[in-house]
Amino acid sequence: MARRIRCAIYTRKSSEEGLDQDFNSLDAQHEACAAYVTSQKAEGWVLVPTRYDDGGLSGGTMERPALKRLLADIEAGLVDQIVVYKIDRLTRSLSDFAKIVDRLDAASASFVSVTQSFNTATSMGRLTLNMLLSFAQFEREVTAERIRDKIAASKKKGLWMGGTVPFGYRPAGRSLEIDETESIIIRHIHDLYRDLGSVRAAAERADELGYRTRLRSFATGASSGGTPFSRGHIYQILTNPLYAGRIRHRDKVYDGQHPAIIHPAAWDALQKRLAAEAARSRGRPNAAERSPLVGKLFDETGDRLTPSHSRKNGKRLRYYISRRLVTDRREKHADAWRLPARHLETGIARVLGDHLRKPTVVTDLVKDITASEVPGLQATLRQVANDCDPDGAADVWAPLLRRADLAQGSILLRLDRKVMADRLGIAPDRIDSAARRIPASFQMQRRGVEARIILGAAVPQVDPVLAKNILTAQKWYAAIKAGASFGELATREKTTSSRIQQMIGLAFLAPDILDQVAAGSQPVAFTSEWFKRRQLPLEWDMQQRVFGSL
Repeated sequence: MARRIRCAIYTRKSSEEGLDQDFNSLDAQHEACAAYVTSQKAEGWVLVPTRYDDGGLSGGTMERPALKRLLADIEAGLVDQIVVYKIDRLTRSLSDFAKIVDRLDAASASFVSVTQSFNTATSMGRLTLNMLLSFAQFEREVTAERIRDKIAASKKKGLWMGGTVPFGYRPAGRSLEIDETESIIIRHIHDLYRDLGSVRAAAERADELGYRTRLRSFATGASSGGTPFSRGHIYQILTNPLYAGRIRHRDKVYDGQHPAIIHPAAWDALQKRLAAEAARSRGRPNAAERSPLVGKLFDETGDRLTPSHSRKNGKRLRYYISRRLVTDRREKHADAWRLPARHLETGIARVLGDHLRKPTVVTDLVKDITASEVPGLQATLRQVANDCDPDGAADVWAPLLRRADLAQGSILLRLDRKVMADRLGIAPDRIDSAARRIPASFQMQRRGVEARIILGAAVPQVDPVLAKNILTAQKWYAAIKAGASFGELATREKTTSSRIQQMIGLAFLAPDILDQVAAGSQPVAFTSEWFKRRQLPLEWDMQQRVFGSL
């Protein structure tokens, strides 16, 4: 009798175009793969009911929700084989594919392409696969270069290249035309700043006048906008060269083909005034309290973290908070982050310094490095690492960081290619992209949306909420064994049946896991909230496999 092979279909589409149709590309891929699985029924193939679809996501990244769920389910022993329509639906990156294969091998799982037949169990099959992926990665990189070159050339000609239409304009083919109603607000905001001399005061006055951002509706039925102009939005309006009839591309500005709302000479004068105000701000006593990581931090939803502050006993306390706490105050946003700024900054500086001091970093970071270059570049890199002093000036080390992505239990830092090249005295294209990524442990102890953070090495600490919920789940299980129904237990405990069903699985944790929870050494991602959303299998060995992958 053939062994039962549980197959999961993975589908992906790079763009969101057409996803709102009743039968889209993801459905077509899924249907073809399902038919293939059915044809292999004699071999013991069965299709798992869960769908793993990533719409509007590139194959050049592993940051895809459905792919993450699929790999987690494989490691949890729920899936034996991935079925894809083509290999490039799974990934277009050779390095990412190697990581996926390692995880599949560790879980004794495999994958199949419906349209590309080969056996990855043989050396020739793996060679064929690597060649296909190399071409897929080459195609992706060439396409990206072609698009970047086209955008750069078009913007040099002053063409607007699409995207979100800025407030004050309407789209007009490859250009923009002035929206007479909104342009009045843009001109008045500029006048408010000239009269009041402060972005904050201009934002407050705009709110008093009832000015609101454009309300945008999407095909999904969701909407955004229609809110007061924030200080950041006001500043963006004041500094965007688009309103002076120009087009910005990276660090260059070209004359645009669209009409200006603000006269270019008046816009230039306003930029000088803003620059002078910024210089005065830097000279004030609280200059050290700036937020050097502004624009570099993102949470697990992709939302940018923005600087904020409060005052307690006359002391100014800085934070980085999820932007939705500012832009949408009608909701509570329980998943939003509020992180103490100084603690986060010193932790990131320490992680950067520790990483750059590793002896192998220079050979990983610099492509085509020669033996004669190694000693000099190592010495320079050590100096760069020493500049990442948590107690030193953030203006020295913060430019090294291009971006930081925060998630439950981890943080991924990305070095800035150009800054690193400048510090090392080499060409930017010699900096290896993969080596710019620095993963590190990131632990949070929440109190509402505010959090205490621990960067780097994990510090054992008991999670009191998790420990309490485990004891409660054990008590509930004992009551059910004694004959109580879920409804009776819910009434007695003043909770709901669904809450009991969500959490009672904590009563069946493996002894080793219970020991780690009692010692506070469990993975930081293993919380009551994680368990409520995901659950664990009942088998203790499978629990350990899931637990170990967190």
